[in-house]
Amino acid sequence: MAEGSITLPLRLVAIRYAAQDTNLYEFASPGGGPLPAYEPGAHIDVCLPGGLMRQYSLARPYRADQGYLVGVKLDAKTRGGSKWLHEQARVGAAFEIGVPRNNFPLKEDAPHTVLIAGGIGITPIWCMAQRLEEIGASFEVHYAVRTRADAAFLAELERLAPRLTLHVDVEAEAVMDVSGAAAAAPRGAHLYCCGPAPMLEAFVAACAGRPADHVHVEYFSAPELKPLEGGFIVVLAKSGREFEVGPGSTILETLRKAGLNVPASCEQGVCGTCETRILEGTPDHRDLLLTPAEKASGKTMMICCSGSLSERIVLDL
Repeated sequence: MAEGSITLPLRLVAIRYAAQDTNLYEFASPGGGPLPAYEPGAHIDVCLPGGLMRQYSLARPYRADQGYLVGVKLDAKTRGGSKWLHEQARVGAAFEIGVPRNNFPLKEDAPHTVLIAGGIGITPIWCMAQRLEEIGASFEVHYAVRTRADAAFLAELERLAPRLTLHVDVEAEAVMDVSGAAAAAPRGAHLYCCGPAPMLEAFVAACAGRPADHVHVEYFSAPELKPLEGGFIVVLAKSGREFEVGPGSTILETLRKAGLNVPASCEQGVCGTCETRILEGTPDHRDLLLTPAEKASGKTMMICCSGSLSERIVLDL
């Protein structure tokens, strides 16, 4: 079971306006005690009514006397999570919150750090910037928004000047030059990017010549993938049950149709909630989270989107 499936009974203690269609939500222990620690770049799973689970990045470095603070932008294409929080969430309500997990860790001892964000992608980037400022590290922030009204944490970020470059699309009449920002980074720098898909694509392309372990990306969602071919058998080792995964179906969908409750959240291979250990078989990795080395090892897979290259795959479920 993924670590993120372990939940904490927390209370929503504050909702604050952050930017146009963006609110900050703070969750704390009902008893006021300290919460499990985390590093910048971490996110939490928020369990919502109707079986929904959504992950949101933590917006400030950990302190034992503070709760978990996340930023949530109302998504026009929402599957229900952000809409529910914006319209239904109330201060004082109880929530089950996943223990923080980090797929986007900050390397604090890098000689220089370049932080690039687009829209709500500023949430983990702002957390990183605060931490780097605390320890006196060398860093810069590039933040792109469509309008100034869309810029969360703007007043706080402006205090970082001249290390902050704010790009407003409607004022510049163009999108931010992500390639230029990445190209200007000194050798040895670590670069981080969180934002919409076009920004991430430009960032990855611009960093193609840099060491892979110096380039860090946080995805909101996965690009559309070709349909899974299916036609394989998935075996659950703990029960011995076998299921046929048909063409175009995922392991997660197949298990849910059989009435099994399997932890999952994004269902796009970007959060890690459904990561499952492989005992036998060759996975067909479709996620955007595992590194090339982790995929090559064949030890785990994201069952929400990945399939099998072998006729039979045995999972530690």
